[in-house]
Amino acid sequence: MGPVVLVHGIWNAEPGLAPEQAAREKAEDAAKRMREGLSAARLSHIGVPPLVMAYYAHQLTDDYRPEQQSTGQERLEDLSDDQLTEAWEWLRAAGVEPVESQAALLAPLRWGISRLVARRTRGTAPGARERLAELVSRLVVATLQDTDAYTSRPARRRAVRATVADAVRHSGARVLVAHSLGSVVAYETLHAHPDLELDLLLTVGSPLGLPALMRKLEPEPVAGRGARPSGVRHWVNIADVGDLVAVPPRLGDAFPVDLHETTDIGLFDPHTLGGYLSSGLTAAALAPYLAD
Repeated sequence: MGPVVLVHGIWNAEPGLAPEQAAREKAEDAAKRMREGLSAARLSHIGVPPLVMAYYAHQLTDDYRPEQQSTGQERLEDLSDDQLTEAWEWLRAAGVEPVESQAALLAPLRWGISRLVARRTRGTAPGARERLAELVSRLVVATLQDTDAYTSRPARRRAVRATVADAVRHSGARVLVAHSLGSVVAYETLHAHPDLELDLLLTVGSPLGLPALMRKLEPEPVAGRGARPSGVRHWVNIADVGDLVAVPPRLGDAFPVDLHETTDIGLFDPHTLGGYLSSGLTAAALAPYLAD
């Protein structure tokens, strides 16, 4: 059974751990969740393949010091004016329009997130909706800030891509699973390193289709369509029905995805890599490429 490379997304910095140790521990955690997914799909006989985590969270700052990494307490107040505008593009893509002309103001953004959450959680207790709105706010901030951290510095961008490319080359993996911001990193890596050949690219919880993010991609989409990395034989995308980072959920409308599927990994776990790996749908998508 061949190895599988994983590319993580936001909220993956590990204070106090060397990058190599963080990568090992995250791969071990992912193996547990993948085992759950295989069991849910009644595919336990296949077994979990060797997993390699392409860990790059430490590279999103120029001077890496673990104690300076994100604490997971991101606030809307921390967004720049440009990021506030991009956040409203995000909400529009999800079907929420601002109620006043100055859409980049913080108060309307908070209102827009609450409105979006309320639409997705009809019949849920108000307290649960409030908790989910707070989670979504943190997801918005973390995604926009980490995306800028990745795209704003060419040297940093190349270094992160090299980390992913090295993980694929050194492991000999033919399958790559990319989550959240990791799907952006993987997409660019596979274009920048056309010698990398994969039987399967599986993107989960991907924000690749967000308008603000598509403008920053390398290579930049042409006429609203992204190009397929030349070394990818098959591309599957999976999005949770409530994943507000995977907006729009159907990447096939803007990228040459072979198959798009939706799943439900839980109201309060709509975006984590572990949540996707524990889904039977994800296991079923991987299974043909894992069997000996």
